Amino acid sequence: MLEAINLTRLHIGPVNLCLADGEVVAITGPSGSGKSVLLRAIADLDPNEGQLKTQSGMRADTPAPDWRRKVAYLPAESGWWADSVGEHFKAPNQVDLASLAIAPEAMGWDVARLSSGERQRLAFLRLLELNPDVLLLDEPTAPLDAENTARFEARLKRCISAGVSVVLVTHDPVQAARIADRHFVLADGQLAEAAHV
Repeated sequence: MLEAINLTRLHIGPVNLCLADGEVVAITGPSGSGKSVLLRAIADLDPNEGQLKTQSGMRADTPAPDWRRKVAYLPAESGWWADSVGEHFKAPNQVDLASLAIAPEAMGWDVARLSSGERQRLAFLRLLELNPDVLLLDEPTAPLDAENTARFEARLKRCISAGVSVVLVTHDPVQAARIADRHFVLADGQLAEAAHV
């Protein structure tokens, strides 16, 4: 579960949003409307005001690194800080690479050789190692083809079935309808629930 009360950051808000365990909310809106800004605020990556809580507790009572493990953010372009893929994982031999059609030897690859789609899929698996309560996904399938998008969504549905709540930013209304329980539109700094997913 995730609850945001009067969340404000730059030109966004106040935002009030509540997700149940295993619920998926899609957020759409024009480019530049602040969708990524909102996700980064929920993840506590940028200064913001308001209250946030999950089943693990209030953000105000949680050290920032712990909050970011439980409320995990996947940006549109993932960061990589070491030379090899495997160095970015706690338990590289236990990662379910097959679920996203990634070669078993990928953990030994140099990050520089990864395509944008491979980076995105591996970054998602890296995030799942944190065992988050909430996933904040910012255009997660933008660099993926249709087959890999389907694999990504299937892997995501396993998380949802396990009770993980998801906030999905997407420009694809078909994807929003396919995955989300509810659909919100962010425009002029305000988040409003759409009539239909």
